[in-house]
Amino acid sequence: MTTPKSVTAVFDIGKTNKKFFLFDEQYGVVRKTQVKLKQTTDDDGDPCEDLPALERWIKENIREVQEDESVDVQALNFSTYGASLVHLDEEGKTVTPLYNYLKPFPEDLLNQFYSSYKGREGLSLETASPPMGMLNSGLQLYWLKYGKPEVFKKIRKSLHFPQYLSYVMTGLQTSELTSIGCHTAMWNFEQDDYHAWMKQEDLLELLPGIEPVTATFPVPWKDKTLETGVGIHDSSAALAPYLFALDEPFMLVSTGTWSITFNPFNKQPLTFDELQRDCLCYLDVYGNQVKAARFFLGNEYSVQKERLMQHFDIPEDAEPVDLDPKLMKEIIQKDNPALKLKLHTAYNSGPYPQNKPGEWDITQFDSYQEAYHQLMLDLASIQAESIKLAGGDVSANKLVITGGFSQNEFFIRLLACFFPEKEIYTSSLPNASALGAAMVVNDDSRLKHDKEAANRLLGLKKHEACKATEAGGYRWKESVLS
Repeated sequence: MTTPKSVTAVFDIGKTNKKFFLFDEQYGVVRKTQVKLKQTTDDDGDPCEDLPALERWIKENIREVQEDESVDVQALNFSTYGASLVHLDEEGKTVTPLYNYLKPFPEDLLNQFYSSYKGREGLSLETASPPMGMLNSGLQLYWLKYGKPEVFKKIRKSLHFPQYLSYVMTGLQTSELTSIGCHTAMWNFEQDDYHAWMKQEDLLELLPGIEPVTATFPVPWKDKTLETGVGIHDSSAALAPYLFALDEPFMLVSTGTWSITFNPFNKQPLTFDELQRDCLCYLDVYGNQVKAARFFLGNEYSVQKERLMQHFDIPEDAEPVDLDPKLMKEIIQKDNPALKLKLHTAYNSGPYPQNKPGEWDITQFDSYQEAYHQLMLDLASIQAESIKLAGGDVSANKLVITGGFSQNEFFIRLLACFFPEKEIYTSSLPNASALGAAMVVNDDSRLKHDKEAANRLLGLKKHEACKATEAGGYRWKESVLS
């Protein structure tokens, strides 16, 4: 009879994709299941997560793995998107739908809130949370209290989404810092405690006690107990493997629809200028501040690339454009403001926020290749500035790029030009948030001492700048916004 393989189970719940992983003791993926669940609507008719459907899917996967004699599940944890609360009544049952953080927040209520508590600037600085309406999940409680008072009266406890999924398994109601610290407007980063407005609104009694992200609770499982974690916010989970594996200071650039640069070593308080330029703070798995800077990189790239392909009649299956150092150098030396990218979907994000979207005139270009080079140059320049914002005065000599753009050699070699003093790496770690969730419920100190194993796990690859382009001195801002 074959000995069952010891595994850690993780549910990694994104807005679009819901995934279930089994990791072996070396954190190799033994099994991965993925599903997309249809949204439902909340009590206002707005789209939201179908929580009952999600719970059914989770329990189906739990039941299947319980019946599988080939694996022995040692621990279970949950990683989910943030800015989401599940509200429970006195019997521990859900009171409301899982409201979507993209749901509009009533402007009059928002003004009432900020006029009562230090204004947008003051509160945003203390909580390291840009004003983002429902994305500031603490404000969801305020909205329920004043916008839906009859519903609010039924609430006895409010759980962050990861902790709710843990509660479904354990029956224990908890809070946890990575969820509390993700732009919720709940946490005072200066005082390292809940913000005073939460107490003044009598909201603290709704929040369970805070447990460490490494905490586990035993749940009956076959003929033993299963150690079940309290859950973790996905951004902090994705950062965790790098914190565990790398000794020297680094910055992590997670790219996709959004590009978010995380600097776990910048402990400087958030400034108003940084706040205005799309910076915020998270809390890592150790409960420490992580300075972060955002840019709507992937979305802007996709929109503009599609425009270029349509304009120049480029087929969808065309080969990717290679970086041409000579052409890039000519574009940089020309430095023509009229040709530079005008941000359309990313106009109000990143280090250079603007009041309205721009319209980039792509008819000025003679070829798709020329226009694509201009697009990539400007996106890399803006992304470089976002990275520098997260960097602050901290000397982090290692820059690690993950996600979709880590596969774009053109972009990576160009971005490296802006950081001649840094080592530029890409990471091929495909399931970082799930892996981080698995690691926090296991002992991973060995990664600190086995650098070969750590680098193998992270899939780090070093990249060199394309110095022939002379892109390092280029600045998108100077001629576009001046």
